[in-house]
Amino acid sequence: MSKVKKKSSSTGTIALNKRAKYDYFVDQKFEAGLVLSGWEVKSLREGKAQLVDAFVIIHQNEAWLVGARITPLLSASTHVVCEPMRQRKLLLNRKELERIIQVTEQKGKTCAAMALYWKGNKIKCEVALVTGKKEHDKRDTERDRDWSRDKERLMKHSA
Repeated sequence: MSKVKKKSSSTGTIALNKRAKYDYFVDQKFEAGLVLSGWEVKSLREGKAQLVDAFVIIHQNEAWLVGARITPLLSASTHVVCEPMRQRKLLLNRKELERIIQVTEQKGKTCAAMALYWKGNKIKCEVALVTGKKEHDKRDTERDRDWSRDKERLMKHSA
């Protein structure tokens, strides 16, 4: 009997929204499922997704992911009309959805997509309730990050 290696499916993070971490304070995170078509899943297996301007809107008590770009593969989507920037429905529990609706109605609060990742054979989207940062907050974050990097370098070279 010969051992046949099973091709492992893609694991881990597909896309991160680093811009959201820079522009917002993250208050609370949720895990949401995504309603996708076949060509989108194939593209996500190849890692062809961007969440730079992605955010969540609530329309008729449903959550929708807006601004996420999933670039279609040339070989996988020859017979289907692909729309890379279409709105995608997010699957959330009723309590989570009500919490998002309640918080986003407050001034200065919004809901942003933070990451796309694999969980088993399902694709999940991490959405977060966020508060916008002021310009001085962004500078403070940058200063702290620079100091952490310099501190690591100093510790590395002194040891």
